[in-house]
Amino acid sequence: MTVLSDAEWEARAADHRARLEPFVEAHRRRAARGEKHPVWDFLFTYYGHRPAHLLRWHPGLGTELDGPRAADEFSGARGYLVEGNRVRPDPATLAKRAGTAAYVARLLEATAARRPVFGCFGLHEWAMVFREADQARHPVPLRLGPAGTDDVVRAGQLTCTHYDAFRFFTPDAAPRNAVELTRETQVGSEQPGCLHAGMDLYKWAFKLAPGAPSGLVADAFDLARDARELDMRASPYDLTAYGFEPIAIETAEGRREYVRQQAALAERATPIRERLLAVVRAWPAERPGEQPAADMPASPA
Repeated sequence: MTVLSDAEWEARAADHRARLEPFVEAHRRRAARGEKHPVWDFLFTYYGHRPAHLLRWHPGLGTELDGPRAADEFSGARGYLVEGNRVRPDPATLAKRAGTAAYVARLLEATAARRPVFGCFGLHEWAMVFREADQARHPVPLRLGPAGTDDVVRAGQLTCTHYDAFRFFTPDAAPRNAVELTRETQVGSEQPGCLHAGMDLYKWAFKLAPGAPSGLVADAFDLARDARELDMRASPYDLTAYGFEPIAIETAEGRREYVRQQAALAERATPIRERLLAVVRAWPAERPGEQPAADMPASPA
């Protein structure tokens, strides 16, 4: 058990906020003006984690706070137990999420055990508009136009391994995937080279708060942010007006660049996945008479 004084935890909380606040505040300013951002809004709308919650610092499982300011700050905070000046994540709250933690452990262990596969070239975003360009998910033009976009899908091979990308394929694109993916087979199909498997580490980290420490959440968020940028630069959309140069995966050079960046992100994801696994493996079991959370479904897009 690690015990942090008021000065220690306040310094960590301030660092956490300073690290994430510029990105969060930019999102808030756009929202106040009614502006949509086709790249960055995803990190808040799809994942459903509120900006204020992202900025809030949590010590995490295995850490207690000791001091009058800690007791004052966390008194009444959901998921915390305050006893005198000692503060820690509430064991009862953690026990109720034991089912979630167990599912995350199964998913991440299965993912980590597989060989990373690089070769999808980000075609999932193209498959989401295949033959349905008029229903594109973002109000920005397609770089190659509808016909050119469809030609790239026809010429390529869809090898998506991530169900929460596959489920948004158009009806004409889904049968082209190498494997039909389902929610029930997700644990058996995830692999560590997948961009979205790495992005989802952020989802699992924040869903396990206050058990997951905020340093882990922030690292997972940074990874998700960079993966989202690669995802959209390799997409069929023309995002140059937003400052994003395309990675033209319809060319050999573009595919090589995509794989290079995809592999770098997968390498970054590995220690984050290991840290998250350490959290869920140490998670307390549910108590008799308490209903654990069900396996966590993905957030709706």
